[in-house]
Amino acid sequence: MMEENPQLALAWKLVENTGASLFLTGKAGTGKTAFLRKVRSESCKRLIVLAPTGIAAINAGGVTLHSFFQLPLAPYVPETSFTANEKTGYRFRFSKEKISIIRSIDLLVIDEISMVRADLLDSIDQVMRKYRDRDKPFGGVQLLLIGDVQQLAPVAKETEWQMLKKFYDTPYFFSSRALRQTDYCVVELEKVYRQNDTRFISLLNNIRENRCDKPALDLLNSRYMPGFHPPQEEGYIRLVTHNAQAQRINDLELQKLPGRSYAFRATIEGKFPDFSYPADKVLELKKGAQIMFVKNDSSGEHRFYNGMIGEVTHISPSTIEVRGKESPTPILLKQETWKNAKYALNGETKEITEEVEGTFRQYPIRLAWAITVHKSQGLTFSKAIIDISRSFAHGQAYVALSRCRTLEGLVLSKPVTADAIIRDSSVEMFTHECHRHIPSEQQCQTLQQAYYQNLLSGLFDFNLLEQSLRQYVRLLDEFLYKRYPRLLAEGKAETERFHQNLTEVAQKFQLQYTRLVNASANYAEDGYLQSRIHAGVTYFKTQLEPLTRYLESGTPDTSNKELKKRLKTALENLTTTLRNKQTLLSFVEKEGFRTDSYLKQKAILSL
Repeated sequence: MMEENPQLALAWKLVENTGASLFLTGKAGTGKTAFLRKVRSESCKRLIVLAPTGIAAINAGGVTLHSFFQLPLAPYVPETSFTANEKTGYRFRFSKEKISIIRSIDLLVIDEISMVRADLLDSIDQVMRKYRDRDKPFGGVQLLLIGDVQQLAPVAKETEWQMLKKFYDTPYFFSSRALRQTDYCVVELEKVYRQNDTRFISLLNNIRENRCDKPALDLLNSRYMPGFHPPQEEGYIRLVTHNAQAQRINDLELQKLPGRSYAFRATIEGKFPDFSYPADKVLELKKGAQIMFVKNDSSGEHRFYNGMIGEVTHISPSTIEVRGKESPTPILLKQETWKNAKYALNGETKEITEEVEGTFRQYPIRLAWAITVHKSQGLTFSKAIIDISRSFAHGQAYVALSRCRTLEGLVLSKPVTADAIIRDSSVEMFTHECHRHIPSEQQCQTLQQAYYQNLLSGLFDFNLLEQSLRQYVRLLDEFLYKRYPRLLAEGKAETERFHQNLTEVAQKFQLQYTRLVNASANYAEDGYLQSRIHAGVTYFKTQLEPLTRYLESGTPDTSNKELKKRLKTALENLTTTLRNKQTLLSFVEKEGFRTDSYLKQKAILSL
């Protein structure tokens, strides 16, 4: 897919080889989810994947934004501080592990960004600034925002919007104050993989781009079939706009079936909030029931996929057998497990890992004579009966219609009027604005070069190490100068030497390698540049040795518990920062400076 799709290739280049934030968008079925899977499995960067809702997070293999950042469901008003009190509900007290993750990630991925409200994005900005760079949007972390603003919109109750509209033009993520301060790129995926019918693709584009004129409506309404009741075996699914509609249809159809019904209760262990349940807690079925799979086959046999329609062919208190509508082969189902995970920092490898807080175990199906349009986002159907006459939100009609593979597989239960295709003018304006953010090839190369230089500058930046040293020596000078005069004198001398031989030299060296990078068309493979980097690494490694010896020369002690704690923290910060810097320098001395391998090595260190 990547080799034949220039937009996907560009998106990968921006994510992997630059530090630029990216909004990856595109029509339904253009490969956004597939790209996310590639980033999760193949990226060299330390990353976390978040989503606005529990179901979206489970589908994306991540956690919710609110859960990771410990945010309340209440609106966030810009310029207010996060404090833990009964009024705001903000907890905002993170463990050391969570703070380490926030400080060390290279890439923050947010899926289904169209459903993220502007104030939620700004509250995330506040957290990231607190624990990273206060002067940069989102603390300077690279963002990958994935979604389509022409699909489902964020939810903003009238009472909430009355509060927020004083600060935001729209509820959409693109009205975020922090995002408006961010220089981000846009890549719009154009190749549609879900549909092949050019006539249907053109119709969907007209609806998506608010060009649904009379000929387009006439073509769409040619699929209106009043009183259409297909045989069960044809496997049509109904898409409706409201939960009550779907529930009513499913209950009625289940009651019509003869025979006994069976109930299967999910097994839930640990923490798994009910609003994130990926399947029914109690699944009621009969033989002949129409179902939809809600998970891909984990066995690796590809017998079913998320969104596939089927029928229950055999059922007992302990077994469920299903046949897919497009396959005669019966499938004996086993229960599947979904994980509710949180991100954790591995104490030994320093890698960001997923730590399972709870599991949800259930058969991977649900009754599917009907489902809501919201639950259909991300799914694909061969045959669907659609009722969007009661659409109430921007993008709802487009999401419903774009779930279908073909126009022939789509049946309207009620005719569609222009009023059912709800559009938001602010989305149109933003979409037009996006074209200014699509990078040219030259801009992309410039971003890659800047990222390469930025990583080099990080390798040869000794300011944080010097700050840690000064903080440690300051404690000695303030509280233990009488008890440890020699250790203090040596510390002051080492601080001065460090500043002259490392910090100041590194600043001068930066001018040299920056000039060489800018002068070389192929800087990443430039032999002379690599030789200068190697020489610099060797020099700075040698210059760090006196600091190592100083730290080994003696450890101060005190009976004052508070001072003892402060000394311990300062010394741990200093030794950890020194060790990590030495490890990176040694790696580059041995392997050379390559972006991908350097990032992999950096990923196992908590810097």
